[in-house]
Amino acid sequence: MVSVAIGSSGPFTMNELVDRSLRVLRILEKLSVASHPQTLTQLAQRTGLPKSSLLRTLNDMERASYVTRLPGRGGYVTGSRTHELGLSILRAPQLLRACRAALSRLVEITGETCNMNTLSGDTVQYLARVESPGHLRLQLHMDIGSHVPLHCTASGKLFLAFMRPAEQRALLGRLDLARMTPKTITQPETLVSALRPIRDQELSIDDEEFIVGMVAVAVPIKDRNGKVLAALACHAPTAQASLRDLMEKARFMRRTADELSLILASD
Repeated sequence: MVSVAIGSSGPFTMNELVDRSLRVLRILEKLSVASHPQTLTQLAQRTGLPKSSLLRTLNDMERASYVTRLPGRGGYVTGSRTHELGLSILRAPQLLRACRAALSRLVEITGETCNMNTLSGDTVQYLARVESPGHLRLQLHMDIGSHVPLHCTASGKLFLAFMRPAEQRALLGRLDLARMTPKTITQPETLVSALRPIRDQELSIDDEEFIVGMVAVAVPIKDRNGKVLAALACHAPTAQASLRDLMEKARFMRRTADELSLILASD
């Protein structure tokens, strides 16, 4: 029987290592689909693991930043390294090619530039973009991989709206709500109020809040459990399309979001 020594915990057989790895994946799976932070008791019920071994695993995962334990009795949420792992999967070249093909079909229908974006730390990151064929394209001069603020972009507000309440409060507490244009929301209370209907409608807007002369709308790309994986955004210069014009194209965006969801789920 093969045994492997891991740190100070002593030797483990190969079967035990596989079991520990699957245990970690089971915990991450439950945390990633939970709508609220999970307590030790809740995780024990959902994973079927004994509390004692579950707590040891959670402590190891917390030290490695795969989970984060909130203060007091706030429970556990996924950590920064889990988010980085998810981003690395979304950046896979073959996956992005399929996503760009779906975006291209949407651009043909809408005539506007379309992006697929993800949450990266405290910012929005561009994963894929297909430019409008129109002559009035607004040049953002942002490469794929560029980061933009959360509080004043359609995708950013969408991500904020779908966060757990505790996570949203913590993030808004540390964000610099910089004024990018005269329409940028810079007061946390006002922003929270603006986020409430976004979750219900599953539609977010940028009414010249990030760049003067640009409007945008965004819809969520969800997995089969309803968790937001990414955002699909469509933007245009106001000289070419109004915010109302873009909102009327939301039905086509939702159809493409469903297509992108299947692409991401098949990876």
